[in-house]
Amino acid sequence: MKKFLLPVVVALVGMPTALRADGESFDLVKGNVTYSFGVETAGVMTFANGKKLTIQDVNFNIADITELAVTKTSIADNTVNITFDGNTSRVTIAGNIAQYVSATVAAGHVTVTQSDLVGDNTCGEITYVLSGSSSNGSFTLNGNYKSTIELQGLELTNPAGAALSIVNGKRIELSSKNGTVNTLVDGTTGTQKGCIYCKGHLELKGKGTLNVTGNKSHAICANEYVEMKNCTVNILGSVKDGINCNQYFLIESGTLNVVATGEDGIQVSYKDSKDREAEDTGSLTIAGGTVNIANITATAAKAIKTEGSFIMTDGELVANTSAPGEWDSSKQKTKASACITADANITIGGGSLNLTASGGGGKGISANGNMTINDGNLTIVTSGGVLAYVNGQLNQSYTGNTDRLDSDAKSSPKGAKVDGVVTINGGNIDITTSGNGGEGIESKETLTITGGNIRVRAKDDAINSSSHMYIKGGVIDVISTGNDGLDSNGNIYIEDGIVMAFGAARPECGLDANEEEGYTVYFTGGYILAAGGGNSVPTKSGSTQPFVTTGLTVDANTQVSIKTSSNTLYTFTTPEDLTSVNLGGSTGNRPGGPGGMGSGSSSLLISVPGMTLGTTYTITSGNSSSTATASLTGTSSGPGGRP
Repeated sequence: MKKFLLPVVVALVGMPTALRADGESFDLVKGNVTYSFGVETAGVMTFANGKKLTIQDVNFNIADITELAVTKTSIADNTVNITFDGNTSRVTIAGNIAQYVSATVAAGHVTVTQSDLVGDNTCGEITYVLSGSSSNGSFTLNGNYKSTIELQGLELTNPAGAALSIVNGKRIELSSKNGTVNTLVDGTTGTQKGCIYCKGHLELKGKGTLNVTGNKSHAICANEYVEMKNCTVNILGSVKDGINCNQYFLIESGTLNVVATGEDGIQVSYKDSKDREAEDTGSLTIAGGTVNIANITATAAKAIKTEGSFIMTDGELVANTSAPGEWDSSKQKTKASACITADANITIGGGSLNLTASGGGGKGISANGNMTINDGNLTIVTSGGVLAYVNGQLNQSYTGNTDRLDSDAKSSPKGAKVDGVVTINGGNIDITTSGNGGEGIESKETLTITGGNIRVRAKDDAINSSSHMYIKGGVIDVISTGNDGLDSNGNIYIEDGIVMAFGAARPECGLDANEEEGYTVYFTGGYILAAGGGNSVPTKSGSTQPFVTTGLTVDANTQVSIKTSSNTLYTFTTPEDLTSVNLGGSTGNRPGGPGGMGSGSSSLLISVPGMTLGTTYTITSGNSSSTATASLTGTSSGPGGRP
């Protein structure tokens, strides 16, 4: 039975009427959908032919109306309220936008279609407010205009599709309101790309909490960019990526926690491979906030994967992966996991990064382009071994001779692997690799250090460059337990800074230039202490700062000084974690012969400002000492220049 208030009854017999009562609303109900018009703005409501009711230019079929009432409740202009309650849901649409919004309700599933706000529209952006709970519900928004979706304590599970499906190619602000916890879960069936799917731009905002679980595909999927500010977003699990988007991902503030993903934690792709817009960079930027990505265990998965660049200017990133590697039979190469993988460049200008990788061949950072570190705190720990495909079998921790394997058949664990140029201008960097083949920092081109505090502890080379290495500043403290401290396949140029580089026993070196190909080291400044089974020394003209070599062995936390009879030029304090294996196996402080190649001894090289050519210096290491005469060139004790 339809209910009509007196003013409406008057109108039904053909007499126009208007309602006037401040603070009241005139509600027109069609099943589970209510259109709420402010009484003071409703104006004249007219009937035509006893079949049609018109309110503010919106036409309603009388046969569809289930209730008309004047109430004391009101809804803000430009607002649509959707309330879920078990297997039912209700929609209330503000009267000023009634002509732009239509809604259908099927138990707990609500679909809203928003037409374009064009012409003389003055209402502005529409806000959809979602609240309540349902274990069999969903919200779908169709349209082509910027909108805001506010979550106010929403618990929504859709067993057969997305919880939120935003089929709208424009910017959508998804706001978790302050003080609310909102939980969205999708089903294991359906064709949805995510528990939350957005066709356009998705902006995650608010000061509340949003929990998302993706049981079919991704947890959050956007066809264009994703931005995040203020809110807390918890990805509690996903069959595929935690967050998958195109164009770019940006977090400015707030907290993002991602766990238990079936593929990558966050993946960013180009929207189009050709004719991309300026904003379609495929980049991931952390400009503030906190990002925690944990329990990445899927084969060869990445905590962060971007087809563009990774950029961090502030905030905190904690990422760990224990994912095993795999053999890609189609590309005929091994693939390993990583905390951060970028197909373009990696730039770190601030913030804190703590990256842990434990799978076979796993890496903290992997960049196909260049890596630049200007500031920030970077800690990387890898513990996996060499991933190798040998004799048709994949080995997650290969201990054989990798020199005999094709490069595509192996993947070594590394703190940072960079296919392009590495430039370090500042920041605090601490990298530890303990698995077989684990290198600290590797550049496939040149490597330049102008500043920063760099500490590397590696099983393989601590710092390696495929081309020249330039050290122009900074504090560098590197130890390799199985290879070289600083290893360049070109020249090593040391111009400034403090360098302590420790390699393993012969034939490994503290400093190792590619002497087999005619390269060498050049000293023009800086405070340099290098020890190992051998060291490269300048073999060509060009150095301006002399050096000395001796066979003294150095121990952990020991003062090593270079002095004349009347003056101490400089005193190094060796690292507390330096072990005798780094220097040839000696636990004592006994001098060795020239070059330090005797059993249980090491080659120790020192070069500091103030040294003069031809002067004899006393070098002390703990309670032991020896003398050596400064040279500008010499014969290396490294593998490329052994006697």
